Amino acid sequence: MAPSEQGVVLSSICKRFGAIVANDRVDLVLKRGEIHALLGENGAGKSTLMNILSGVYLPDSGEIYLEGEKAAFRSPWDAVRRGIGMVHQHFQLVNAFSVLDNVLLGATDASLRLHRREAADRIEAVGREHGLHVDPHALIWQLTVGQRQKVEIVKLLYRGADLLLLDEPTSVLTPSEASDLYVALRRLADAGKYVVFITHKLHEVMAAADRVTVLRHGRVVASIGRSDASIQKLGSLMVGSSMPDLRRKNSPKSGEIALKVEDAQTKADRGTSGLNGITLDVRAGEILGIAGVAGNGQVELAECLAGIRPLRHGKVWLKDKDISGSDARSRLRYGLRFVPEDRLGMGLVPQFDIVDNMLLRDYRERPLAKGVWIDRALAGKRAESLVRDYDVRTPGVHTAVRALSGGNQQKILIGREILAKPVVFIVAQPTRGLDIAAARAVHDRLLDLREGGAGIILISEDLDEILQLSDRVAVLFEGTVRGIWPRDADRSAIGAAMGGHLLDAA
Repeated sequence: MAPSEQGVVLSSICKRFGAIVANDRVDLVLKRGEIHALLGENGAGKSTLMNILSGVYLPDSGEIYLEGEKAAFRSPWDAVRRGIGMVHQHFQLVNAFSVLDNVLLGATDASLRLHRREAADRIEAVGREHGLHVDPHALIWQLTVGQRQKVEIVKLLYRGADLLLLDEPTSVLTPSEASDLYVALRRLADAGKYVVFITHKLHEVMAAADRVTVLRHGRVVASIGRSDASIQKLGSLMVGSSMPDLRRKNSPKSGEIALKVEDAQTKADRGTSGLNGITLDVRAGEILGIAGVAGNGQVELAECLAGIRPLRHGKVWLKDKDISGSDARSRLRYGLRFVPEDRLGMGLVPQFDIVDNMLLRDYRERPLAKGVWIDRALAGKRAESLVRDYDVRTPGVHTAVRALSGGNQQKILIGREILAKPVVFIVAQPTRGLDIAAARAVHDRLLDLREGGAGIILISEDLDEILQLSDRVAVLFEGTVRGIWPRDADRSAIGAAMGGHLLDAA
């Protein structure tokens, strides 16, 4: 592909990781003033391509041209100096530092370190301008996943990159926050910047992109303008066939109460109210959806139920057993399993391979535990079975989890917990970062688990996901249950409750 003085050109880019071909002779043209979406399934090569453009990876072959000039990046710093910035799907933040320190870390203007108040004011101004407000003085570890994603986006906007690359930028944002981001990206494009975002979300492409390039198995299969695109066409291009339908959900079976929470109260990390007297239950063979805007007690609820965060007041029962004082390990033995929203920070160990990550929960339990020894042959077989059944794209079960795409990491995490055949399954943001086919596969697994008699608590900021899967929906607002609705509830009433307005709660 010939270089252009009017844009950024990637020509015949190839990249391999062992036997895996991540990018196979990829051509891509980016234009100023245009929002370009990169669409594809997990493992299609989208993030690899953007990591090459941002200097994280070196291509095995191929060339990059910036407005007619050939460029070669040996490091992300080389790309930053050429005006290229990237927000990665997995956060590049120092958890012990404040938002302000993370933004200033690596800033090119050293004088900013001497004017922290002015820098904090600028961060707040960027947040207000783009609807991405975060407290500059908050520590990263105190923030929710959604707020941490905002910090990454603000950091990019703050530094004023000329070419902005965003990997799944809305995966942790509410619909209204995503809409605000679309507005911000449009302003940046209208100001003459290059804007590229990686996504699995077809509606996001139709809402925000001017042009979309579809990758499948490391190759470009199409590059079309939004006017020529449709949800169905993009879905077919992405998966290579018609999009899979969501399986029809059977009527819920009336079972006994699997988990009950009564008057649960706890503090959030920053001393604000986490849970303020929550009472709810989930029955065997039922999915209870927990809806709400990020930061309204969802994380605290999940961690209290899993035994990670202590209750200040209240009771939790698993069937007829009071587990209020039980630790997380005991709750695992009783049949309670938990998938956290932060898959790499809490769910998996990135530097461990798939086999060792499969062992994390149950290495003390039979049949994996044999006295002081671990049956690694059995662990390997379990890992191979999970890779096969969940279609995990990996060179092998001894591949480090950090080398896999976010969607494949999520498959490993969810599969590990489901294989334990839980009595109660608590899952937070189960399809965050997953493409359509992978998300449907996870949904099918949850429905299988439900029909097998497990009680499932589904925590998601995706209201469509909640309404598709749940038998009942509870809305959390400021640490309280704002209402509980049946499966056929009015969407507007649930949406209003998420914003703190009670219209028609059951």
